[in-house]
Amino acid sequence: MNFLFVAFGGALGAVARYAISLIPVKTGFPILTLITNIVGAVLIGFIVGFTGNRDGISDNVVLFWKTGVCGGFTTFSTFSLEACNLFENKQYTVGAIYVILSFGCCVLGVLCGKKLASLLIC
Repeated sequence: MNFLFVAFGGALGAVARYAISLIPVKTGFPILTLITNIVGAVLIGFIVGFTGNRDGISDNVVLFWKTGVCGGFTTFSTFSLEACNLFENKQYTVGAIYVILSFGCCVLGVLCGKKLASLLIC
């Protein structure tokens, strides 16, 4: 049953992300992605903050919003929450390494994937 809550939330998040991508913007900067990631980070922070110390909130509701909607909307929200948790737990070195590796490796991963795709197409 948990999978259904995640799936429905993920579908909602993905549709919301797509809807934002349709906003006509004329700039070379990926502003819509930045906005999406910031909104996702704010949303997951809100969900965790809102549901963290409350009784009576179903685990399925949390799965729907946090894992489903935020996961479908942007995984950057999850990254942001995890990095924030590390820093709040005074794990500054681990948090810094996580942030640096996440940004660096993901950008490098995109570059490697693009290069691999171009090699396979030729």
